[in-house]
Amino acid sequence: MKTPLLAAGFLAAVATAAVAEPEAYVLDSSHSQIVFHYNHLGFSTGYGMFSGFEGEIDYDAEDPANSSVTVSMPVKSMITGWEARFDHFMSDDFFGATDEDMVTFTSTGIEVTGDNTALITGDLTLNGVTKEVVLDAVLNQAGEHPMEGKQWAGFSATTTLVRSDYDLGMFAPYVSDEVEVEISVEAMKAE
Repeated sequence: MKTPLLAAGFLAAVATAAVAEPEAYVLDSSHSQIVFHYNHLGFSTGYGMFSGFEGEIDYDAEDPANSSVTVSMPVKSMITGWEARFDHFMSDDFFGATDEDMVTFTSTGIEVTGDNTALITGDLTLNGVTKEVVLDAVLNQAGEHPMEGKQWAGFSATTTLVRSDYDLGMFAPYVSDEVEVEISVEAMKAE
């Protein structure tokens, strides 16, 4: 009687161990950037960037659809390359930003589209407005970091935002309402 019970217990333990759980990865702030660009009156392309932000990826290598991501950054961490432009973006014409205002993204679902690609749906909160967005994402690489000696993962993603959806539509359509966003992040396995 003990043998079948022990065997059943062993099989249950093996089956439980085979189901992997997502592993926590923390963004490497020094190698994570969000770059955005927009058309300026048809004459040029304006660029801006966020860098040094924080976030966490719960990555399930066996079942990527079971993964999730959260990211946050202060609005005032935006880099525009020109102080007067930064000041204008932070003014009431656009963000009216305080030191406490944040940009946040929280994933709500992941659809795997290929061996290393997925569509990540989530809630983006920008300028006090929350809208659903879809990131077209790629797993660039996952494995041991050659200099850090620990597990690392790198991802890139793109999306298009409509400024006016977030009450940031000043000067549209002359300055494009659509803003192209490119994301590149590295994340290290949490201790």
